[in-house]
Amino acid sequence: MDKSALVDKIKLLEGLTNDEKADLIGLLRSHKKYGLVWEEKKEDVEERLRQQLPLLTEVKERAIISSETDAPNHILIEGDNLEALTALSYSHEGKIDVIYIDPPYNTGNKDFVYNDSYVDSEDSYRHSKWLSFMHKRLRIAKRLLSDKGVIFISIDDNEDAQLKLLCDEIFSNRNKVSDIIWQSRKSVSNDTFVSKNHNYTLVYAKNIDLWNKSDFRLPASRDSFENRDNDPRGPWVADPFDAPNIRPNLTYPIVNPNTGETFWPPKGRCWRTTETQYKEFLADNRIVFGKKGTSKPQLKRFLDFAQSKGETPTSIWNDIETTTNGTQLLQTMFDGNKVFSNPKPIGLIKRILTLMGKKKLSILDFFAGSGTTLHATMQLNAEDGGNRQCILVTNNENKICEEVTYQRNKRVINGYTTPKGEEVPGLTRNTLRYYKTELMSREHSPRLMRELISKATGLLCIKENLYTEQSMFGRYKTSPKTIRYFANDKKQMLIIYREEFIPEIVEEIKGMDFGKGKLKIYLYSPGHYAFEDDFFEVQDKVELIALPSAIYKAYKEVLPKAKDKQIELANEETMEGGEQ
Repeated sequence: MDKSALVDKIKLLEGLTNDEKADLIGLLRSHKKYGLVWEEKKEDVEERLRQQLPLLTEVKERAIISSETDAPNHILIEGDNLEALTALSYSHEGKIDVIYIDPPYNTGNKDFVYNDSYVDSEDSYRHSKWLSFMHKRLRIAKRLLSDKGVIFISIDDNEDAQLKLLCDEIFSNRNKVSDIIWQSRKSVSNDTFVSKNHNYTLVYAKNIDLWNKSDFRLPASRDSFENRDNDPRGPWVADPFDAPNIRPNLTYPIVNPNTGETFWPPKGRCWRTTETQYKEFLADNRIVFGKKGTSKPQLKRFLDFAQSKGETPTSIWNDIETTTNGTQLLQTMFDGNKVFSNPKPIGLIKRILTLMGKKKLSILDFFAGSGTTLHATMQLNAEDGGNRQCILVTNNENKICEEVTYQRNKRVINGYTTPKGEEVPGLTRNTLRYYKTELMSREHSPRLMRELISKATGLLCIKENLYTEQSMFGRYKTSPKTIRYFANDKKQMLIIYREEFIPEIVEEIKGMDFGKGKLKIYLYSPGHYAFEDDFFEVQDKVELIALPSAIYKAYKEVLPKAKDKQIELANEETMEGGEQ
């Protein structure tokens, strides 16, 4: 358990005075630790969330619906990303496979806004504000990742060191996969001591123990493969035949049959196979001795085998597009206008997604910017027939969400014309839905609890990835005041807003067939009780979830403590600094 969680538990302890609680918290915070220490700075959005709950409301007129039934559903959320992440903690906890974010770099050049104000280079708390900002969001991001999920974070020198320590603390340093160096520009800047031509991308796994090395590979390149001896098994490359460590059964002399020269493994190493297997490989024409036949033994690795295993990525990426390419692409999509500064190229995101090795992924970018992550997702799906789904989150500062992020990906789906008059066809096998964050009171009055269920319908659709609403449930007409029914050829969801309709619903369910699956029913309940007894006769056909308690439970794990439940400690101000 981290210190912040222990502090929260101490505040709620019974039988202790406030002074005693303050002393305990002081002792806890005075204990030295390795890692980051920063001055916690309150954030306006966090204070709002002490009194209000975030929800997601669909802007239906902006939806772009594909006619293809297997089209992936992508989601664009307009709003503060802390509010959006909190809402997603209910719908997507443990469901996200890949998170890619490109957060503010905190350069001091009006790239980072905190509490509606730019943080400039003269702000003495600039690093503390940035760390406070990132800490809140990364903690929720970790909850959203699946057990084998991975997060990629782009950053530059301004906060690279701090971000590493922060991620070590949140994700654990043992889950660090790599710190990738990406060549972000080719040109050289002459107005500085050293021209900065790269950015970093930190990579952390949710739980690296669940990984195999083969889970994180790039497709093998054909460039180095050739077939100079016309081997019927196809193109190959020659790999070293020696391996690390010293093992007596793998240490023996090998005679080059062409020259008679004897080779032993290099110092501190051994051969890759036993002598018996080496002889089998030699007889099978899988051993070569260099291009001229005079060198030490090498083992053929064939292209088809390499493609099945993939290629180990390196930590330096200088063979993909740069920021210039990202800028040029965006300009071609917006009539030559520069609508966004320093967008990431789609090649960077495609490489990240390709590394995951799966064509069906759930992807999240909560610093969406111009929307490159979704663009790359749709293009990669078009290239390899994948079914990756992407969620974007961005605020609407300077109308960026409406006029850049949304418009860009709308043009990707529908097609567009470049300034040179070239027609770019649309990637029509994609559906895009537009949501806005909405806030409502955290109070648990019966009226507000019923209102919460009504307003949470969009969130439930996102959770179930089910958007096709039906006008009838059996013989009953649906209504936002009574029941709503969503169904497709794979699953069904029923929302019951008034519990007095349960008997009639049960009778209707008796005569309905839901195939191999169950009807998922979300229903209003003032407590945790989901009316299981009322559904006893159809229990084999239904899965019951009581609302809003299920939402409250998920939110409780990520929301700040409500104002009316906070314990006022006498020396709270002096204890809030130091450590998170």
